[in-house]
Amino acid sequence: MTRTAPAGAATTASRRTARERLLAAATELFYAEGIHTVGIDRIIERAGVAKASLYNTYGSKDELVRAYLQQRHELTSTRVAAVLERWDDPRDKLLGVFVAQGERMAEPDYHGCPFIGATAESPAGSPARQAADGYRGWLRGLFAELAAELGVADADTLSRQLVMLYDGAALAHRLDGHQGAAAAARAAAANLLDAALPR
Repeated sequence: MTRTAPAGAATTASRRTARERLLAAATELFYAEGIHTVGIDRIIERAGVAKASLYNTYGSKDELVRAYLQQRHELTSTRVAAVLERWDDPRDKLLGVFVAQGERMAEPDYHGCPFIGATAESPAGSPARQAADGYRGWLRGLFAELAAELGVADADTLSRQLVMLYDGAALAHRLDGHQGAAAAARAAAANLLDAALPR
């Protein structure tokens, strides 16, 4: 039986620019399979564009990887901000970062942290590492800002500890299949936070 695309699907796809189609294809393939496993030809085929479009638009695969990771950063920061709107108290907001992580982990398309995966395959100074550095700075900054609002004396040190818990939850979920990893990290974060607060 031949399956036909829904009416308007082809038109919608054709309306997207080559840049959008390349980034969508790269995002799907890079996240599912890894940035070095996936070659340019597969991305071009999935996007339905000419090879010249990739080089004219992004210049290189490395820059496409950067764009992919920057998009993941934007999506993550937007999603976390939306979750944190549930609370007014800075302590609840800080611990809410782990709630946001747990909700993302529960989604069927979750395959682990894209930044951990990409940087494991990339040398220092590469576009992937640079994009990951931007993301990591944002995450540490978010934890530090919320900790400072609570009156933690050394908010920077606490933020680094919280990022380690966040990373550990991502790895435990991915490598061990630990479905409650984010909740466990949140509980550990609450203990760290309570110990860091002035008495």
